[in-house]
Amino acid sequence: MDFGLGSILVVVAVFVAIVVLASTVKIVPQGYNYTVENFGRYVRTLTPGLNIIMPFVERIGHKMNMMEQVLDVPTQEVITRDNASVAADGVAFYQILDASSAAYEVSNLQYAILNLVMTNLRSVMGSMDLDDLLSNRDTISERILRVVDQAAHGWGIKITRIEIKDINPPKNLVDSMARQMMAEREKRAEILEAEGARNAKILRAEGEKQSQILEAEGKREAAFREAEARERLAEAEAKATQLVSEAIAAGDVQAINYFVAQKYTEALAKLAGAPNQRVILMPLEASSLIGSIGGIAELAKASFGDAPAPPAPRSPAASVPRTGGVVYPKPEA
Repeated sequence: MDFGLGSILVVVAVFVAIVVLASTVKIVPQGYNYTVENFGRYVRTLTPGLNIIMPFVERIGHKMNMMEQVLDVPTQEVITRDNASVAADGVAFYQILDASSAAYEVSNLQYAILNLVMTNLRSVMGSMDLDDLLSNRDTISERILRVVDQAAHGWGIKITRIEIKDINPPKNLVDSMARQMMAEREKRAEILEAEGARNAKILRAEGEKQSQILEAEGKREAAFREAEARERLAEAEAKATQLVSEAIAAGDVQAINYFVAQKYTEALAKLAGAPNQRVILMPLEASSLIGSIGGIAELAKASFGDAPAPPAPRSPAASVPRTGGVVYPKPEA
């Protein structure tokens, strides 16, 4: 009887020791913080690792997850500033920085954060036009994040990111936007085509203008070169005439013979190539031409007084060539 009572007492003592030890020693896992309450009042926070609390007096109040967490924002209807109805949803990322504030400053932390995000989502998106709403998701996320983070700062949490997942306008509005986009693209295509045609015409006109300018400059340069050539030829002719005149003045008969023979030959060439019709007999043998030049030279000698004047030479037209001649028909009366 005594042995049975002692065994029961030992078992009870061991059980009480285990309960006391379990109530005293607390192991906090990494990424969590535990709040400690003394008769229902918060006293301190347990960090990850082995911790000791007073049994039966202190107890664990809240086990707070200190890691970054994600909160899904459900789809909700939003009326934009231009009275377009859209459905939008998103996600919010937050992290607890102060376990005691997150545990005792707000009831149901996730529900509070969710409603705060949804309220500001409708407020921000409702203040924008539909076009701005669809093209400025980053701006919307930034504005919601700034407002929600400031409001949740007193709860000991940090809103790290808020992302808009989908913005879905009604189907009829989507179809209207598609038609508008198609019309805008066709308008741009027509504008680009018109601009291309205009630029092509401008370039062709500029090319023709440049071609005409270059052609005119070429003609002007050619005329200038031709005038310069005629000027040089006239200067050479004047120089030759001057030299011949000086030679004649000095009594050089050979110079006047060369000058007269040259002019006589040129006159015969021009006369033979004249377009009007006539009958002309011209000496073609070199002896006849030289004889005529010799007669002219004798006239020159007589003019200078070196010798008596010889008889006048026979006219080339009156002489009969021995080998032949060129006959042109006389013009009709």
